[in-house]
Amino acid sequence: MARMTGGEALVKQLYREGVRVVFGLPGVQLYGVVAALRDEPGIRFVVTRHEQATSYMADGYARAGATFGTALVVPGPGLLNASAGLSTAYAASSPVLMLAGQIPKAQLGKNIGVLHEVNDQLDAIAPVTKWRRRVLEVADVARAAHEAVEQLRTGRPRPVHLEMPPDTMESEDEVELVDPSRAERPAAPGSDTDRAAGMLLAAERPVIYAGGGVHLSGCHDVLAAVAEYLQAGVVQSAEGKGAVGDASDLSLGAALWRESALRRHFEAADVILVVGSRLALAAPRPEQQVIQVDVDAGEIGKNHAKTFGLVGDARATLGELLERLRASAPPRGSRKAEREALRAEIAASMTLEPNASILTSLRAGTPEDAIVVAGMTQIGYYSRPFWPVYQPRTYLTSSYSGNLGYEYPTALGAKVACPKRPVVAICGDGGFLYNAQELATAVLHRISIVAVVFNDNAYGNVARDLDEAWGGSYAAALSNPDFMKLADAYGVVGMRATDPTDVGALVRDAIQLDRPVLIEVPVARMARPPFFAPLRAPAKYTR
Repeated sequence: MARMTGGEALVKQLYREGVRVVFGLPGVQLYGVVAALRDEPGIRFVVTRHEQATSYMADGYARAGATFGTALVVPGPGLLNASAGLSTAYAASSPVLMLAGQIPKAQLGKNIGVLHEVNDQLDAIAPVTKWRRRVLEVADVARAAHEAVEQLRTGRPRPVHLEMPPDTMESEDEVELVDPSRAERPAAPGSDTDRAAGMLLAAERPVIYAGGGVHLSGCHDVLAAVAEYLQAGVVQSAEGKGAVGDASDLSLGAALWRESALRRHFEAADVILVVGSRLALAAPRPEQQVIQVDVDAGEIGKNHAKTFGLVGDARATLGELLERLRASAPPRGSRKAEREALRAEIAASMTLEPNASILTSLRAGTPEDAIVVAGMTQIGYYSRPFWPVYQPRTYLTSSYSGNLGYEYPTALGAKVACPKRPVVAICGDGGFLYNAQELATAVLHRISIVAVVFNDNAYGNVARDLDEAWGGSYAAALSNPDFMKLADAYGVVGMRATDPTDVGALVRDAIQLDRPVLIEVPVARMARPPFFAPLRAPAKYTR
């Protein structure tokens, strides 16, 4: 045991647990931790310009880097600001450790109006965290930090939260550090795996549906081996893109909207092997048999009644499933030609203009190993079914949280995790200005990402929806800054496209600069994508 402050105990234990980067904003209730970070050379402290960016950056760092991300904020408004990023991380099952301060111990629970008080802030963030704890005693800090990391590494990886008052951070006591987490993630029970293998061997038209859990478990190679053995194409959710690279004929992509060619193929399957997805949006027909592999027992069958569950780590479970398949029967005969024909039909459906031409240009100018963060904007939406992904963890979305403004700070975090890879954020003008101040973070910390801002001077999706179905647009027009002057003011490289299809060439040039770059792409209103759900406004607005 050694004598140290609560802040020192936290930082030393986190270093033991593998933390090498913390994204945060220093503040008055955090000085005990900030001083400890200053004195720990093994942890990089990336200071942001807004608390919202801390959790977004931690999320991008976690998902791109196949680890967990760590954020640090003051209590009250700092934590509430960061809750937007926690919402995205929660939706995407991303392991983010949120560290926050508190008010002094003697004032907790009294609701008397001291600085940054939110009574009770643990309850305030409960909906976007899987585990929360407040630590009051210095001697308990290391064990609490260890438990937080255990929570991140076991079960479904969603955000966790650890907080402590300033006097706990600053007081000294005897502290015993804990050995780092070595959490095991076991496979599903063998009897269940045997039964699932039998169902797959009896299937004539199996299909695999891959979600974001494939990336979390790192089961890409064994998933491809199972798909190859069964000759089953792999359909992917937006979060699952890259589960099998699109250079492989096994990948059928994510174009699973109603009446699409992929939807017809998916609904013709007699067994669907679902890996790392809750199946919330895929919507198989009620009579289709689903085998669902998920680490969270509570997700089995939640969105499809006819489901057989394999509760366990996807990598471990698929590995055992593959052994049973190989031991029971020879590999299936090739269906490559059938899959190639389907892939060609899906690709031919990318016809909406100018979206298709813009996306084609952007993909051509973006290296295959680049990490792309697809924002809540028209080209971001269009990329979900049509952006080819060749490597795991190189396509990030905000999942069902759907946050405007998440893409730029998330991309910054991804670049910190993977500094040798190009990183491109696909932004809209409305969403980009949620976190445009993080251009300063990019410059300060030399985080060289490319932000592509499609500028239609509006919340374009809202404007189009209101015009098409609600009798006219309202409150959707924007007055934007001159983005080139904005780039210059922050000290980043600014580029402006003359034509939207110039975007690919500009991205290619921007990546070569190895500097933070802002590319503005002026666009007009874009047509409604065919995969968006039909609008159903009240009849009074459609007459």
